[in-house]
Amino acid sequence: MEEDKSPFLDLKAIKNLVKQGEGLRLEFKMKVKFPEKIIKEMVAFANTDGGTLLIGVSDEGQVQGVKFVDEEQFLLDRAIEKYCFPVFSYTNYRVEIDSQRAILVYHIFPSIDKPHLVQVADESQPKCYVRIKDRTVQASKEMKQILRRENEEGIQFSFGPAEKWLMEYLHENQQITLALFAEKQSLPLWLASRKLVLLVLARVLRILPGEVYDIYTLR
Repeated sequence: MEEDKSPFLDLKAIKNLVKQGEGLRLEFKMKVKFPEKIIKEMVAFANTDGGTLLIGVSDEGQVQGVKFVDEEQFLLDRAIEKYCFPVFSYTNYRVEIDSQRAILVYHIFPSIDKPHLVQVADESQPKCYVRIKDRTVQASKEMKQILRRENEEGIQFSFGPAEKWLMEYLHENQQITLALFAEKQSLPLWLASRKLVLLVLARVLRILPGEVYDIYTLR
């Protein structure tokens, strides 16, 4: 964890925030019943733009709080330590509702050490997650490469016939998928993937991750 750079939320601020509903940087959980699922949301925040997790708020936005705050925090902190790597930066604190209940607040910072992964006990391979609007989705192989290399300097790519076709296609159709690009240009998937990743890293294209497939658009 590191020094908190996020504003400290009091109960009034939490209630105002909750009225906005879940979004790119905000997630509600009623309690830490399944910490292995909650840490996927936290990793997604770290891999995207950071975010705030409120424990003790229902999906419908009811600010109810939790009774056993120490236990909830212990379960979640242990799951982060056990299943997430590399460790992401976050801070937490509690906001009392009354003498018996409190909201547990986690601020997750946007990371420069991406991608962050989750590997729980019943999964053979670690998984990467990113945040899209109010949803957490598993990152594709391409998205993971982009996260890993997004701060690299001097990214170079060749502008050949496939890239020329792609630019013309996107000017007319606005978006494309990896599979369609590979099909239209008769490219093996690995080569089409490499070309798209390099174009995203070079800030020519934008990637929009999805649950089934990613979409690529012009910047």
